[in-house]
Amino acid sequence: MGPIGFKELVVILIVVLLIFGAKKLKTIGSDLGSAVRGFKKSMNDGDAEESVKQLKADAEFSDTTKSSEKSDTKA
Repeated sequence: MGPIGFKELVVILIVVLLIFGAKKLKTIGSDLGSAVRGFKKSMNDGDAEESVKQLKADAEFSDTTKSSEKSDTKA
């Protein structure tokens, strides 16, 4: 049982076309494409939110470090 070849893919596509029909395949394809776009967008939004949280945490840490250095030099 090796990898799927070109002939097998053609047979699978023909069977799927016969089962669902051309109109239904177009609808399924567009729905699948929008689902993938939505998934990618949510992943990118999640990454952006994590980056913002990390930047805020770094800025707060930097501020506390600078304020503790100033108090050390005054004493």
